[in-house]
Amino acid sequence: MTATHPAAGEAPSTLLGADGGRAAVQPAPAGDSGSTVPTTPAPRFIAVLMMLSSGLSTQVGASLGALAFPVVGPVGVVAVRQWVAGVVLVAVGRPNLRALTGRQWRLVLGLAAVFAVMNLSLYTSIDRVGLGLAVTLEFLGPLAVALLGSRRLIDLLCALAVAPAVVLLTRPQATTDYLGVGLGLLAALCWAFYILLNRRIGRELPGVQGVGAAAAVSGLAYVPIGIVVLWHHPPTPAALAYAVAAGLLSSAVPFLVDLLSLRRVSAQFFGVFMSVNPVLAALVGLVVLDQRLGRLDWLAIAVIVTANAIALSTGRRSTSQRGSSPRVRRSSRRALAGRDPGVRKGCGATGSDGLPAEE
Repeated sequence: MTATHPAAGEAPSTLLGADGGRAAVQPAPAGDSGSTVPTTPAPRFIAVLMMLSSGLSTQVGASLGALAFPVVGPVGVVAVRQWVAGVVLVAVGRPNLRALTGRQWRLVLGLAAVFAVMNLSLYTSIDRVGLGLAVTLEFLGPLAVALLGSRRLIDLLCALAVAPAVVLLTRPQATTDYLGVGLGLLAALCWAFYILLNRRIGRELPGVQGVGAAAAVSGLAYVPIGIVVLWHHPPTPAALAYAVAAGLLSSAVPFLVDLLSLRRVSAQFFGVFMSVNPVLAALVGLVVLDQRLGRLDWLAIAVIVTANAIALSTGRRSTSQRGSSPRVRRSSRRALAGRDPGVRKGCGATGSDGLPAEE
């Protein structure tokens, strides 16, 4: 789950995860960094427990879906999961499909295509390389969006640390499942596109109408696919229950829990905390699926998670500083003029990344 560097003056438009199971965050007005939610220790502790339960729910849902792979395959599980996610997000978002303009429909269809490909590539990757590795590879998508949109030294260092960690995690050799690794990277690419598309949809449609409409279209697209797959691979009651549980635990539960969590903590804190999802995926894969990772795998996951957390936390602070309105910045400079000799001498104010604050 991850968030990105928004445009100046705008908070992250969404924190939805790759499956549409993260809570949407609407663009904030200029000057609102999205990270000023007042918190006290008790509400924050409750929010941490809620976010932890949300992350566990997402990964447990994916692992339960994997238990149905031998019966209906990843395509069958994804079809059922998309149907469940579509019903939930349409019920919550209540999109008015008839009122959508041509421009809005293009964005919705693009996001629906990303949903369809992203979930199928992720679940097929889970089937081939395991839950922990697949989810970690998928997290490279939002991390890449954050790093590529930045010119800061800290982000360059994060990128330099992540590159060898990915090589260490995949360890290319004759027996490597390159297709599984490639599908995990395809899921990462789709997540990156999802972030960029959802940022635009957040400006076009209120609430979570855009995500709801995209989930509905994606679910409808999987109707013929799901019927064919389930016809040729009749699901057992257990397999069908696992697939439905995957849709509920990886979409409905995280969506609702994250909405409540974001009322108690800032978007920045939420995004950084979501960086632990690869670790949760590896632990759930070990407990539920008996997928064991070596020490080097855990080291690589730790490096990627740390780089993601650093990029999110430092990036949001600099975005907040640069995104403040000119009136706020001028007021700040007047307030500091009596105390900061650098400002009195006419030196430009700087953001937290050392770049001059735009006037």
